[in-house]
Amino acid sequence: GVYLMALVNPASVTVTESTSGTSTPTTVASSTSSQTILAANSNRKGATIWNDSTAILYLEFGATAATNAFTAKLLAGGYYEVPFHYTGVISGIWSAANGNALVRELT
Repeated sequence: GVYLMALVNPASVTVTESTSGTSTPTTVASSTSSQTILAANSNRKGATIWNDSTAILYLEFGATAATNAFTAKLLAGGYYEVPFHYTGVISGIWSAANGNALVRELT
């Protein structure tokens, strides 16, 4: 025979979605040495980064970015959204120094 058993959880679960009403813009000049794109911020709910440069921008979740060790590679005009509610430092380094990173941090 086949037996069916209903699983019931009497506890109620409430999920609160994280929202943001504030966007703080910053601009980081391109450089061929590692630069801080965003400092660590425990209040960060999200961030966007636009590579306003003709050079490649290598992003790293950590204090030092390198062209051979990175989290994301943004081509010229590339756009990136920081995932997973990451609140740590973000660094960047360009393949050539021209243009900027246009950053928006959501808190």
